[in-house]
Amino acid sequence: MSDKTMTADEVVSRLSSGMTLGIGGWGSRRKPMALVRALLRSEVTDLTVVSYGGPDVGMLAAAGRIRKLVTAFVTLDSIPLEPHYRAARERGAFALTEIDEAMFMWGLHAAANRLPFLPVRAGIGSDVMRVNPGLRTVTSPYGDGETFVAMPALRLDAALVHMNRADRLGNGQYLGPDPYFDDLFCEAADTAYVSCERIVDTAELTKAAAPQTLLVKRHTVTGVVEAPGGAHFTSCAPDYGRDEAFQKTYATTPWPQFAARFLAGDEQAYRSAVGEGT
Repeated sequence: MSDKTMTADEVVSRLSSGMTLGIGGWGSRRKPMALVRALLRSEVTDLTVVSYGGPDVGMLAAAGRIRKLVTAFVTLDSIPLEPHYRAARERGAFALTEIDEAMFMWGLHAAANRLPFLPVRAGIGSDVMRVNPGLRTVTSPYGDGETFVAMPALRLDAALVHMNRADRLGNGQYLGPDPYFDDLFCEAADTAYVSCERIVDTAELTKAAAPQTLLVKRHTVTGVVEAPGGAHFTSCAPDYGRDEAFQKTYATTPWPQFAARFLAGDEQAYRSAVGEGT
C-alpha cells in the first residue's frame, strides 16, 4: 500500500484541458475549494464539469473554464442562485445539462458500476425530458411494463472531493451530518483526488467515530492533499461553518475584482487576503 499524499498543485498537474471533471460536496457545503483555487491558477480549461453546484461552478464559470456543465442546481444555499454562474449562463458562456437530483445520483451510480445507464422514475412527466431531448426511456421487461428514464452514466475522467479526515492511503472520513455523494464521485472517476482538513494515521479514523463515517475507500483514490480550511468559504461541519460574510463578498463583488484580490496568488496569499477582512 502506497503513500498517496501530494500537493494541490501536483493534483492539478495531472488534470488536462477537455476533461470531464466531477466535483463533490453540495451547494456551498464541503466543496474542495483549495483544489478549485489551484485549478484556477492553472491553464486547464474547456472542462465538462459534473457537480451539485456551488461556488466551485461559479468560479470556474466566471473564469471561463467550463465548456459544458452537468448539474441539478447551482446554489450558495443561503444565497439561492449562485450569481457568477447565473451571469455566465445569461451570456451563453457554456452548454448546460440540467437534470433532477435523483437522476444525477443514478448517473453517478451507473458510472460507478460501469453500466451505460440505470432506469429511474425521476424525470417522467416533467420538463426534464423536454429540455434534454437526448434522454431516452426504457420499458420494464417484466409484467408491469413500466416506463423509466434511462439515465446515462456520468463517467468522469477525474474527481475532486473534500473530507474532514483522511489517511495517506486514500481512505476518507466525513464527520458532519451528511456524506453527500463524494464516494460516488470517486467511484465514477478514472482518477480521484481527496483534500482533507487533516491527514491522520489509519487507526485514528475509527478511534472516535463510527466505522460508517469512512466514506471514501482507498482503492478509488489516486491522491490525498492535506488542506486545513480547504473547503473555505463553504462549510465543513463540524470543523467549521460557512463563512457567510466572505460568501457575501464573493457574491456581490464583480468577478475581475474578486479574482484580482483573492485569487492572484497561491493558497497562502488567499488566506492572507481573507484574513485582511471582507
